[in-house]
Amino acid sequence: MPEGAVDDATVHRMPSPRPRPFRFTVQASRLPHPDALVPLARKAEDLGVAVLTVADHLDDQLAPIAAMMAVADATTDLRIGSLVFANDYRHPVVLAKEAATIDVLSGGRLEFGLGAGWMAHDYRSAGIPMDRPGVRIERLEEALQVVLALWADGPVEHDGRHYQVHGLEGQPKPLQQPRPPVVIGGGGPRVLALAGRYADIIGLNPALAAGVIDEHAGPSATAEATEQKLLVIREAAGERFERIELQTRIHLAIVTDDRQAMFELFAEGFGLTPDQARHSPHALCGTVDQISDDLLERRERFGISTIGLSASALDDMAPVIARLAGA
Repeated sequence: MPEGAVDDATVHRMPSPRPRPFRFTVQASRLPHPDALVPLARKAEDLGVAVLTVADHLDDQLAPIAAMMAVADATTDLRIGSLVFANDYRHPVVLAKEAATIDVLSGGRLEFGLGAGWMAHDYRSAGIPMDRPGVRIERLEEALQVVLALWADGPVEHDGRHYQVHGLEGQPKPLQQPRPPVVIGGGGPRVLALAGRYADIIGLNPALAAGVIDEHAGPSATAEATEQKLLVIREAAGERFERIELQTRIHLAIVTDDRQAMFELFAEGFGLTPDQARHSPHALCGTVDQISDDLLERRERFGISTIGLSASALDDMAPVIARLAGA
């Protein structure tokens, strides 16, 4: 059996959520100019993209809160998301208020992504201590508890290891009830277990413990690694597993008649074999028909229905979006 393939019996046993209609998201990162944000958002909405997401990094990117509001103001139905807020950059009390305000002013279109923080360069450049992953994930869970409590009714009392909140009632409340969808992504078992307990949408990502995307992330980007991630999520989520939406970020998306060459390129960057790259849920290469078939197969195999694209891939993927969005 080729490496990266799984026999029919194993696929049948895989615990994936009930298939959902496809949604496509586009990430507005490293745009050629700030003025490109609004045209990108309008184009994405016209093409049938469901969500425009923004990153939260300290390099040459727009700040996420203002960018999300600009997108909401320029569009009608396009949802807006943080992918993801880095927890260590803001106190959760402040973030809860900012996020609820965005949800209210956007007419209930926020998808709230929050992560433990991973980009080592950001931490070094800003002089922010980058604690080991276990501490950052512990702090992320506590921050989520604070945010969700502030979005609920009544004053909040929280006396945790990392945050203390005494008698504060969050205002405004989000427009979406009981809350905006919570998005958590990760590649390691601890953060995926946390996502299983809290998230409405879970991103299946390569593990980035080193704080960079390189060949060391490759082993966690394979099909087999994705199946193991699903097992972790299912165990942590329990009965709510069926209600969870699964998404993945596509790191290479291109329409081509020579998909083998593109898979070899992806394999080299991630330290994989070309066959592992072919089956990885983080690469989409081939004709429109081949890419569409791959997405349908991955939804059946893993339950992945939300597909995250970069802005640079939007034109190539437009025919795929037209074919599969909502299907």
